[in-house]
Amino acid sequence: MLQAPEWDNTVMRVMLLNQFFWPDTVATAHLLSDVAAGLARENEVTVICGESGEREKAKTLGFGPNVNVLRTKGFRFSHRSFARIASYSAYIAGTIWHGFRHSRAEIYMTLTTPPVLFVIGGALAFIRGGDHVIWEMDVYPDIACDIGYFKRGGFADRLAGAVLDFFRRRASAIIVLGEDMRDRLIARGIPADKIQIAENWADGSEIQPEPFGAGPLVIEYAGNLGLAHELETVTGVIERLRNHPDFCFTFVGGGPRRGELEAKCKELGTQNVEFRPYCNRREIGGALAKCHLGLVTQLPQTVGSVVPSKIYSIMAAGRPILYIGPKGSTPAGHIRRYNCGWQIDPGDVGGLESLLTHLSNNRQVIAETGARARNAFDEDFDKSIGVERILRVIEGLNHAAEMVPKLSPSAIGD
Repeated sequence: MLQAPEWDNTVMRVMLLNQFFWPDTVATAHLLSDVAAGLARENEVTVICGESGEREKAKTLGFGPNVNVLRTKGFRFSHRSFARIASYSAYIAGTIWHGFRHSRAEIYMTLTTPPVLFVIGGALAFIRGGDHVIWEMDVYPDIACDIGYFKRGGFADRLAGAVLDFFRRRASAIIVLGEDMRDRLIARGIPADKIQIAENWADGSEIQPEPFGAGPLVIEYAGNLGLAHELETVTGVIERLRNHPDFCFTFVGGGPRRGELEAKCKELGTQNVEFRPYCNRREIGGALAKCHLGLVTQLPQTVGSVVPSKIYSIMAAGRPILYIGPKGSTPAGHIRRYNCGWQIDPGDVGGLESLLTHLSNNRQVIAETGARARNAFDEDFDKSIGVERILRVIEGLNHAAEMVPKLSPSAIGD
């Protein structure tokens, strides 16, 4: 005879949905893993994610018994269009299967990989009962229009916008990465009181400031060089400073625009540009320690549809931010607020060249600005601070947890 389960009103059950999770190396995997660990201190957490490329590490997941990771079967993610669509489709199918088969949750939180994922999260919350939190890493379909995938105002834009905005309005809360992203959603007609700003973060224990090296001024871009990133200004200054012994440009990572940049540098015959592969989260600190300036770029039309999160790793490393992008963006706002770097308008190759020449001749300015960057990071963007911002949003919906009985860990059998 089955025994009645024990009821524990202090335990909330949260389901987190995103294709990437630990030990994947992309930014959303790190961020969601940090949140899962934070939630698991007092709540039951289920994560539905795709299979990791590092399967052996995935088998040794060390989050403890309060985190249950369900990995969908499917195709490995790739930036090639067909492979990406196949990977997204397999993950969505697996999420639907696991989401409706697994025990219900009080809170469903979805990120935006794949872009339509919060439609699934919203449906789960509506059908099974619970609150839905959308954590917007990119705003769709805006970003698809900004980079030319969709025609703005065309059928695909209008259809995707109508569907996604429907679920945004039904959500209990929407987390965005900056004021510019908040403004994007308000412009789409999303109620402002649903939207909460919670900036991303880095791990200040893994990324520590190290002394600046001597030699040429090293400008480093670390991460994905994608279609939303401005490249022409960077290419222009590389051409002007081609083979100059006082300057070195380093690109760590990959992305669809990296090949374009490599081809251009080969055409120019540059000897002061280095290309390195992706590094994992624990290696990024060492990579940033080799540079003087952390480079971040953004196309003007993408302000608010994306918010570059690599700025927080740069700040953690005690390096100034060199941001090529518009003044109305989140990175530019942080630079003004904390005096932790420099903003250059896209297309201003001459201004960028003058700045780099000035900094090369005044290294103390770099050291002082980098120190301010780390101080700002310690105050506002370290991992514990960033995770707490997300937890406050989720736990602020705890009225559902108080009204609906929850199973204790010992009674959970599925």
